[in-house]
Amino acid sequence: MKWDGILSFARNSIFNFLQQYCIYKIRYYICNTIAKTNIIMKTKSIFLSLFLISSLSIISCKDEEIEEENELITTVKLKFTANGTNQTFAWKDLDGDGGNAPTKENVVLKPNTTYTLAVEFLDESQSPAGDITAEIKKEQDEHLVVFTPSPSSLFTYTYGDKDSRSFPVGLTGTLKTNTAGVGTIKIQLRHQPPAGTSPTKNGTATVGSDDINIDLNMEVK
Repeated sequence: MKWDGILSFARNSIFNFLQQYCIYKIRYYICNTIAKTNIIMKTKSIFLSLFLISSLSIISCKDEEIEEENELITTVKLKFTANGTNQTFAWKDLDGDGGNAPTKENVVLKPNTTYTLAVEFLDESQSPAGDITAEIKKEQDEHLVVFTPSPSSLFTYTYGDKDSRSFPVGLTGTLKTNTAGVGTIKIQLRHQPPAGTSPTKNGTATVGSDDINIDLNMEVK
């Protein structure tokens, strides 16, 4: 009877030990599996978040690129006024790049004369024509009209308008011819949009890109 009790106690002890050990291993397996699952889920969540952020950034950049496209300009008109006399000279390219050659009117002015010069930009590829001049006035902090004589002695240009930061715009101004001569007048509309939230326009033509860049023959006589 004594040995029976000892064997029974040993058997129960071994059984309890094995039972506790199995429970421990099962708990460890379950906890380890849950932990690994959580890590995998968290990793997937992080990658998904990064993917969404990257996608939104790409879309945002594309939207900004679309918003900052250069203007479509088919017609440029130069309106000179001096001593009560008005003269208008035009450049037109109604079918755009790659089509027919643009039509150009020669600019003919008197020597040693100061003219008021107003420039007008239009998109006549649509009906009614798009008034690009109004858009430039609205976005004058991002635009600059540049007039360049060739040779440089042909005339002198002075800006008559400024934007909100006191930089020139060039939709109006004065042009003073010098002595008689022939050459060209280059007209550039520079598009100078901000970089993010920081303005880039600094009063020079070096910043930005051309909305239009044309040359007209000019004669001072």
